[in-house]
Amino acid sequence: MSGWNSGPAAEDNGRTDRESRASPIDAHVGSRIRLRRTLLGLSQERLGDALGLTFQQVQKYERGINRVGASRLFDLARVLDVPISFFFDDMPEPLGSHAPNLAPAGFGGMAEAQEGFGSDSVMNRRETIDLLRAYYRISDAAVRKRVFELIRSLAPDPQ
Repeated sequence: MSGWNSGPAAEDNGRTDRESRASPIDAHVGSRIRLRRTLLGLSQERLGDALGLTFQQVQKYERGINRVGASRLFDLARVLDVPISFFFDDMPEPLGSHAPNLAPAGFGGMAEAQEGFGSDSVMNRRETIDLLRAYYRISDAAVRKRVFELIRSLAPDPQ
């Protein structure tokens, strides 16, 4: 007797093990969605409302459980006011190195090498998010620039 769930043992309700686990790239994109949403002070519910989604769907995108399609990524970029490339920025080297290199031989990328953000990254700290929120609440661009210059003058030079 062949039922709807009589497929290979690796399947669960029509989804394979590989499909039911978050891909590292989907998890990275989801973490970038969460980072930007948090920096803007949006709840999952408010982001969902702006996209016509439930907060549970936003939650699944942020966890990397649901893969973000191209049109949804476009909508997210618009609502979160970032370029689409933002979602792939700072991708850890092991993930980025698995992508096929489509550039012609001898043609290097134009972007500078960047360090990826780990789970204990400074960008994932509450202090960083609070600092960025406070900074962007400064409405006067000249004052914001002076605060930025002050902070840069207090920090040691990177070597």
